Amino acid sequence: MQLPLTTISGRVKTLDLSQPVVMGILNVTPDSFSDGGQYHALDTAFEQAKKMVADGAKIIDVGGESTRPGACAVSLEEELSRVIPIIKRIATQLDVAISIDTSKAQVMRQAIAAGAHIINDVRALQEEGALQAAADLAVPVCIMHMQGQPSTMQDAPCYQNVTTEVVAFLQQRIDECVNAGIKREHIILDPGFGFGKTLEQNYQLLADTSVFHQFDLPVLIGVSRKSMIGNLLQCDDSQRLAGSLACATVAAIDGVQILRVHDVRATADVLAIVAQLAKHSVSKPVEII
Repeated sequence: MQLPLTTISGRVKTLDLSQPVVMGILNVTPDSFSDGGQYHALDTAFEQAKKMVADGAKIIDVGGESTRPGACAVSLEEELSRVIPIIKRIATQLDVAISIDTSKAQVMRQAIAAGAHIINDVRALQEEGALQAAADLAVPVCIMHMQGQPSTMQDAPCYQNVTTEVVAFLQQRIDECVNAGIKREHIILDPGFGFGKTLEQNYQLLADTSVFHQFDLPVLIGVSRKSMIGNLLQCDDSQRLAGSLACATVAAIDGVQILRVHDVRATADVLAIVAQLAKHSVSKPVEII
């Protein structure tokens, strides 16, 4: 599977998704749940981006507004001031795809103009002007399922069947995107782990990951260091690596194309082992002599 990307110079290149790839998280925020404040300064953020590329990231996901449970909204001006300088620097100095993690139409437009290649929207292009912006920009878009808004989404998540309802939502948004003029092959799907889901609902979605391949579109999952790991294992953010890698392994075996993570090198190692295992998988019964 190839994801077409347009560079700032107008040249078209592709991101090879025939094997799972790592999307490195770069939160240039003071309040993200795991790394808030660590990469708020431009030089520090760039050094982290450079390290993630060296460690194997094929995409850097730049976010200027926290969407952790209970997060408050950030103004357009503040978000732009956080993300545009680092996108410009990465685009001119590193050979990597850049994703802008935003729900604001104007941030999308300015980020793509600055050199980003992909829009990653936790609100699935439902904010004012976002759908039209994505259609106009003609770049790949990741649409995610979320029940509610970040400020309240974990208050009381409720589903009759979480997987069925997430699938139905994604189908609806795919149709809306295509009707708005977004190419179907530009759409990436994210089930939205941790966004309006209980512990059990998150693990039900993880168990059902293969269901999302029915759309024949790239699937992205982001479970890295999330509370679905911490609450199960009773550990804080600093102790969630093993759980994050376990989830990444399950997702990779189930054919997920993009893994959005904090720990790039460790996840890249997981993917290398999964890929090697796939080369030696048995397609027919072994004869016992």
